[in-house]
Amino acid sequence: MAGIKTSSGNYIDSSWELKVSVEELGPDAEPVTLRVTGDTHIGGVMLQTVDAIKIAKNWSDHALWWEQKRVWLLKTNWTLDKYGILADARLLYTPQHKPISLLLPNMRTVKLKASFAEPVFRSVMGICRLLNIRHPEELSLLRAPEEKGKKKKKDKDAVTEEIHDLTGLILSGGSPQQQLYNGMPAYFADSPETEECYKALSVSQTSLTPEDIMKRYKPGTLVDKAQLNGRWLDSSRSLMQQDIKENDKLCLRFKYYSFFDLEAKYDMVRINQLYEQARWAILLEEIDCTEEEMMVFAALQYHVSKLSMNSERPEVHKDPGLDDLELALSHLEVKMGGSSAADVLDSLTTIPELSDTLRIFRPKKLTLKGYKPHWVVFKDTSISCYKSKEDSLGEIGRA
Repeated sequence: MAGIKTSSGNYIDSSWELKVSVEELGPDAEPVTLRVTGDTHIGGVMLQTVDAIKIAKNWSDHALWWEQKRVWLLKTNWTLDKYGILADARLLYTPQHKPISLLLPNMRTVKLKASFAEPVFRSVMGICRLLNIRHPEELSLLRAPEEKGKKKKKDKDAVTEEIHDLTGLILSGGSPQQQLYNGMPAYFADSPETEECYKALSVSQTSLTPEDIMKRYKPGTLVDKAQLNGRWLDSSRSLMQQDIKENDKLCLRFKYYSFFDLEAKYDMVRINQLYEQARWAILLEEIDCTEEEMMVFAALQYHVSKLSMNSERPEVHKDPGLDDLELALSHLEVKMGGSSAADVLDSLTTIPELSDTLRIFRPKKLTLKGYKPHWVVFKDTSISCYKSKEDSLGEIGRA
């Protein structure tokens, strides 16, 4: 046992003093002094620390952090000699899970607890499991952008951002695939606040104004756009090792665009966040895109907004019994001699086409006749232009 003394008060064993700071006591509190030897294991140091501070609480989530080496001492059966810890080591007894403010791809902020001791990859797995997002390997964390040149007047007039607090959510053990209750995970149905949070995660925003866009950080130069990818955190290191503090603001984004097994019934949050990330990347000019790509995305945005306004909750949140009823009705329709839309498409033997005369204007100098009729045929995914209807029966004139 460490700390054997003689009658004069001198230690005659190989023990030495180790100072351990406890986060719950505050930053100004004196560290706890323990008498240990090189053979003392990490679990024994944690036990002596709890006995010394005499505070009755659940310490199961706490672990030791070595400040000089910037590593977690998570192997409680290792001795101090095996870790290389000497008397000059500064140890911190702190929780492994701490709250952070997380900015999601849809620009909504949630407050939740993340693991500061595990690598970022595993921390993202825990976050995605809480948010009901499958395949967390597609996402990662990055630092929040630093807004430069922000005026004081703008800070005073800014509206307080709504933050959804999810620090109190408790996940049930077992399979990572959560059981759905009323179209959402059971732990989100505990209170109206959590239900509203899940709706914000799974349904696209429709009431977006230009003022909302102006409040967000927008890269102004090519250098700022290039620095966007420099804010990603290292997936192999923990948050604590990358100087992330408690209540810091981080961003959750899709990093690897290789999406696997998208299923509307279980991936409402994942699909909506993926759509919102692409939407805000275009609005904030984080990526360059062509006019054709913007038009395609605008059409997609119109349909998504229309569905979001017409239904309070997406159609996939239906009772499973209704799916069985629709399946039975489909079988009944087949027995009665009816046909579905898919059967009609399968029965087509030729590709439908749309054709008509179109007057095309071609401005030329020294001419009074600017319009010229052409026979235009729209077939499959191409538009063909001919001088006359008879020419369309032969070779293509212009496509």
